[in-house]
Amino acid sequence: MVVPRVEKFKYLGSIVEERGDIDEDISHRIRAGWQKWKKVSGVLCNKKIHFRLKWRVYWMVVRPALLYGVECWSIKKTQVQRLMVAEMRMI
Repeated sequence: MVVPRVEKFKYLGSIVEERGDIDEDISHRIRAGWQKWKKVSGVLCNKKIHFRLKWRVYWMVVRPALLYGVECWSIKKTQVQRLMVAEMRMI
């Protein structure tokens, strides 16, 4: 069996590129974070729910989706800035 050579592929939820670039993976993580945020926005935007509960929901649902795989990245300052901007907009 011949395995075709590709420039990028998805492995365990992360996008692995031949050149080692992670820009597309960061964009994917930001999109995943926003998707989770939208799913729990009923809790996060409800004024009747206590702030601590909202923070816990954010910390346990949205943030892991946003930062999945980050411990394996070799990341640049501009990429860190993109993640921080996305997180601050969510908060």
